[in-house]
Amino acid sequence: MNDNELDLLNIESPTGEREPPAPDQEAMLPLLSHPETKQRMLAARVFCDQEDPRSIPQLMKLLTDDCALVRVSAAYALGRNTSPEAVESLIEQLKQDWNGYARKGIVWALGNSKDSRATQPLIHALKTDISAVRLWAASSLATVAKLTYEDIIAAIPPLIQSLRRDSTAAVRSNCAWSLGKLCRELPSNVVYATAIDALLESYVEDEDLGVKEDAKAALLQVGDPRGLQMIEELELEGLI
Repeated sequence: MNDNELDLLNIESPTGEREPPAPDQEAMLPLLSHPETKQRMLAARVFCDQEDPRSIPQLMKLLTDDCALVRVSAAYALGRNTSPEAVESLIEQLKQDWNGYARKGIVWALGNSKDSRATQPLIHALKTDISAVRLWAASSLATVAKLTYEDIIAAIPPLIQSLRRDSTAAVRSNCAWSLGKLCRELPSNVVYATAIDALLESYVEDEDLGVKEDAKAALLQVGDPRGLQMIEELELEGLI
């Protein structure tokens, strides 16, 4: 392509270089059912970035594609193109997909769905799955569990347990973040107080500096008087 053709496109990257136009959705939609695996994968990837409700039925079918890369792309695309009709398909595939990258994408999509049906599957993933999936399950719970009081009450104990015991610091950090989000939705009751205690415990005792900072940020976000006082006292005494 010569310079004149580039000028006609009138597309420029932040570095000043020309970039190709975004893929044509009309051309990508039929490729979602293309017999060639690579074409299905490339088409699904387009809808990871672009929204088009017409893609959803075929993306749901691609969740069970023989190719793991297609399933991963379909999961992330359904996280972008959310639909109540896709939630059950995502939950069912989360139960049976052997590929960790696909389960990670499914968990992310379930969080984006903002559907209460995702709460229990996400709790199960937080308790049992590999670290990369647990990471996203922890943060996704903050999005879906806050939809109902019952889901908040169900989600907080496993989040506390993972905050205290998970072997991966990034998972513990995400648990702290989610607890901060969910505590803001709770009245001052026993569940709330237990979550605040767990955040304070992590702030004081966790060996990872990042987890400490995230626990502190969660406490500051909640604005709990007891938590704020404890943070102030510890910092004044130079214990943290």
